[in-house]
Amino acid sequence: MATPASLYERHRDHLGAALDACATRRQWSPFRESPSSKIHGEEKPAEGKARFDALLGKPFELDQPGTIGRTGHEISPYTQKPLGIDYPKSDPGALFAAAKTATRSWSRLTPEERAGICFEIAFAMEEQAFANAHATMHTAGQAYLMAFSGSGPNALDRGIEALAYAYKALKDVPGQAQWEKNFGRGGDVRLNKTYRTRGRGVAVVVCCATFPMWNAYPAIFANLMTGNPAIVKPHPNGILPVAMAVKRMRDVLTETGLDPNMVLMAADTREAPVTIDLLKHPDCAIIDYTGSQRFGRWIEENCADRLVYTETAGCNGVVIDGFRDTGGAIAGLANGLCGFSAQMCTSPQNLHIPEAGISGPDGDLSFDEVATQLVEAIRSRGSNPKVAAGLCAAIQAEESLRHIERVREAVTRAGGRIWLDSHPYDYPDFPDARTATPLVVEVPAEAIDLYGEEVFAPVCFLIREPDRDTALERAAHLAATRGAISSYLYSADPDFIDRAQDAFTDAGASLWINMDGRMPINFAAAYSDYHVTGLNPAGNACLADLAFVANRFRIVQFREPVPAGDAA
Repeated sequence: MATPASLYERHRDHLGAALDACATRRQWSPFRESPSSKIHGEEKPAEGKARFDALLGKPFELDQPGTIGRTGHEISPYTQKPLGIDYPKSDPGALFAAAKTATRSWSRLTPEERAGICFEIAFAMEEQAFANAHATMHTAGQAYLMAFSGSGPNALDRGIEALAYAYKALKDVPGQAQWEKNFGRGGDVRLNKTYRTRGRGVAVVVCCATFPMWNAYPAIFANLMTGNPAIVKPHPNGILPVAMAVKRMRDVLTETGLDPNMVLMAADTREAPVTIDLLKHPDCAIIDYTGSQRFGRWIEENCADRLVYTETAGCNGVVIDGFRDTGGAIAGLANGLCGFSAQMCTSPQNLHIPEAGISGPDGDLSFDEVATQLVEAIRSRGSNPKVAAGLCAAIQAEESLRHIERVREAVTRAGGRIWLDSHPYDYPDFPDARTATPLVVEVPAEAIDLYGEEVFAPVCFLIREPDRDTALERAAHLAATRGAISSYLYSADPDFIDRAQDAFTDAGASLWINMDGRMPINFAAAYSDYHVTGLNPAGNACLADLAFVANRFRIVQFREPVPAGDAA
């Protein structure tokens, strides 16, 4: 049996590399991002698919306390049929009690031992990345490549990043110190002081539907590193990838001789939700939430006596002043608007374009010319089923299709223009998949009620602005007041770029400048990109910084005089 100390020795170099990556903001990952059989061999992808298939149509076995029945009813966005899997339904009180008991032995571990265990968990998660990719596909609707990385290597990178920051925060607290001060007639006083860190308590990690593990791993590792057990609450249609992860985490803890109840799962259905019961439980000390802005705001307002970390949503804006590379910019925007059917918190939504047009390397472009080039780029992607399958993937929830219909009707009533209508496309491997190409509409700048919040669907608003200054002012104002996780700027004017950076700094929103099609423009890199600023309504927490971890633990100290015989 591996011990926590031996696991630290096994992963000492990984921890050092993670700390260095956080300090230098360079590219680093201990995981293999691609599922290519050229890297992994032919057997691993096939084995992962077989493991997923073997889970369908039967109970998911997860041995944890407080089971009072079975629950779960997930529908695949690709087949639009039930997965046929049910999960343990657990009594919240029993989960909290078990988690609190598990904390007793965990709290005695050193930061190094905790890091070693968490790294071991992370590599165990990578071992099941192929099976989890299929689970993510058939619950979240992601395409296979995105599902592999988004619930595997990329998500694990974010988890290790949080682990590293937690380690940094814990190591800032010395284990012991000797203190001396002269008190006049009392003479010199020497004290031995020792310090212990203690977690805040049980954490509830609420996962989102479209990226079940990308935010879960950072929260889980941040909590474990700082001494807090985690009860993981999956979305009702995204239980399987979470259940697979929780089961393997518990296995690793057991194999290390530790109480597996440091990680637990609380599954539910839409018809019988359990989230509020968990959040309102008196032993809930920490809440990590990813999901809709509406419920995130409810948590922030109604759970203020807990430590709350949120990442919700925003209406991500694009200010277009000019292009340095027209083809590259259009390609990047088209990919961003099509990517996973805009079901990402970083997807661009609102394009603020001066009505007089913009500058380009080969001459000026009118508003209509910009719109036409963008529409054609999107149309070419959506009209090729093979390209669309890999780029747009599937629509996770039926509600997103209703969002498209509502926007279409509202734009027509407001006298706007539909530049490109949305329609289903034929997914090559799944004829019953729920799909939709982007809806591109033009709206007047004053129609903020149409574009002033996130539309969780493939919808793009072309906003005709009076001039570039107004475009910048409006986009920054929306970021500050409605929220934005990723904002975008295209300009060849250095002075305007400087002004935009100032404006978005004041708005508390990050800004990506002149991103082209060589990479996904909304890709957030662990150890380098700070994901969410915590300065606008899109969320109050950042993945990852010291603030994401340092408040999850407190310090208890002991002091006693140095015996007289030892004072010399």
